[in-house]
Amino acid sequence: MPSTTSPSAPARPDQLRAQLLLVLMSSIWAVNYSVVKFGGQQWHPLAYNAARTALAGVALALLAWRPGTPAVRPADRRALMLRGLVGHGLYQVLFVVGLAQTRAGNAALVASSSPALTALVAALLGVERLRARTAGGIALAGAGIGTLMYGSAAAGQADGGSLQGDIILLLATLSWAWYAVLMKPYADRLTPVQLTTWSLAGGFPALLLLALPSLAATHWNAIAPLAWASVGYGGLAAMVVAMLAWSHGVRVLGPTRTALFGQLQPVIAVLFAWATLGEVPTPWQALGALLVASALLLARR
Repeated sequence: MPSTTSPSAPARPDQLRAQLLLVLMSSIWAVNYSVVKFGGQQWHPLAYNAARTALAGVALALLAWRPGTPAVRPADRRALMLRGLVGHGLYQVLFVVGLAQTRAGNAALVASSSPALTALVAALLGVERLRARTAGGIALAGAGIGTLMYGSAAAGQADGGSLQGDIILLLATLSWAWYAVLMKPYADRLTPVQLTTWSLAGGFPALLLLALPSLAATHWNAIAPLAWASVGYGGLAAMVVAMLAWSHGVRVLGPTRTALFGQLQPVIAVLFAWATLGEVPTPWQALGALLVASALLLARR
């Protein structure tokens, strides 16, 4: 991504603020894998996802329609809603369905390939040039995810992983990478609240439509307080606070540099899943994480 700041130059205040917000985002999302995994076990995954997305939508609407907030042009609203079908519709469905079928740690490791996939999509769309180092990083990331999937296939369901779940999560990560690149032109001129609110408005109807049967079958009185708390975290922390931080990062740093902060997630996510869900880290996860981390270091040089 073109930048006016050289690698050796100190970060501008706006860049430093964006980087700090992205560290917060990565921490929130790292914990969110276990939270969503738990929530999807208490509810049907699609019902849980619809509930947390509805909560996020209400919070964002309150922020977006405050007095004095500038309006978004109709053409931009339509464009953001269309992109939201990918970033908040397709991605969210693939994310919760894939996560329900595999380990939370696997989900975080698959998602850590996002920088490589974002760089690949950006190159395919002509937004950024694909350098030789970046291409090498993409290949290494592919090897890392392949290693993780091989481990899931070899273990079967014995360790809680699933090849099918891993593949679905890879498709989710690819859809997110596509969404991130498509959002860049709008991130240059709209606020993070506007970006997130209108893109979520485009994706939520599809999520709700798919979730209607599971919502109708939900026994609301049987949902434990901790399960409701997981909706609050998944909706407010992960889909409002973290998404606003992500949108700000795309605006200031660009999609690929923002995606690089995802490398902070796997270690936190694996350790948190171990502590809360009893998911003991596997050698395949360690090897896959090493390859993906190497890919990120190679791609960012």
